[in-house]
Amino acid sequence: MTATHFDPDTVIRLVGDAVTAPSMHNAQPWKFVFHVGSAALALYGDADRAMPRTDPDHRSLHLGCAAALFNLRVSAARSGLPVRVRLLPDDAEPWLLATVTLDESADPDRELAFLHEAIRRRHTSRYPFGEEPVPTALLDGLWTAARLEGCRLTVPDTWHIDTVLGLVRDAEHREEMDPLARAETTAWTSRAPSASGRGDGIPAASFGPKASGGPTPVRDFGWANPIPDRGWAVFEKRPQLALLSTSGDTRADWLRAGQAMERVLLQATADGLATSMTSHPLEWPELRWTARDPVAAMGHVQMVFRLGYGPAGPDTPRRPVSEVLEVR
Repeated sequence: MTATHFDPDTVIRLVGDAVTAPSMHNAQPWKFVFHVGSAALALYGDADRAMPRTDPDHRSLHLGCAAALFNLRVSAARSGLPVRVRLLPDDAEPWLLATVTLDESADPDRELAFLHEAIRRRHTSRYPFGEEPVPTALLDGLWTAARLEGCRLTVPDTWHIDTVLGLVRDAEHREEMDPLARAETTAWTSRAPSASGRGDGIPAASFGPKASGGPTPVRDFGWANPIPDRGWAVFEKRPQLALLSTSGDTRADWLRAGQAMERVLLQATADGLATSMTSHPLEWPELRWTARDPVAAMGHVQMVFRLGYGPAGPDTPRRPVSEVLEVR
């Protein structure tokens, strides 16, 4: 028999899965509030973890929180709990991004439950991938994953890949010249191999190697906090990229895109693919428009994926559930 309401132990388990989601600079900009009386779980954006220079509209913050929301949906499905999600339920509370309640009239989503085993295996890999192409059947599955969340996944042509990689390099140069952007990146990265007790941010062990013989297709955090003896590697000559896009560019679109982003990443992980993401060129308005595919119907790029076969990335630190969950 399906439960009719959340209990605190269940909520702790769901939030424990939710917080493994990716977020910009691993800032983990989410807060959960469980209302015991109404048995509703609320997801808030954490303004204290916003990045006013590189994410002034909080687009990336919404993406990260929505990725955590998707993980929560997967965790609920794995536990046999059908849920109802309302996005942006209260205009008077702009930081309230979603509410989640049990839906007694629905059945658990078995497709979501299947993705649960990938939640804790999904890690961003900033290591070189092999040249082996991702099979069309797997790309079709990732396209379907994005579509199920109301978004579009596009595999760019060769000329468009070159354009996107050029935008990544342009974004790196712009950040190096912008002291406020540099300060934000430095604040969320660490010189130490581990995060030295921090429950957030990007530790040096996650930077990956420096690129030898050309620019890297992933964001290089090493320039902000140089690491001695970091090492070099040759990256793939032709990175396999995919663009996640939406038709609009509202807060609701960002929340849909964040859920689609995580669904694509979990599906890719379940399919044996290594993944990384970059939002670097999307953080600069004058570059973001150029990243779009001019022939695609959905023209607002929300994330750039890199897909392939290679080593999985290391674990990154996570804040404990007790720090992000409040019970009222």
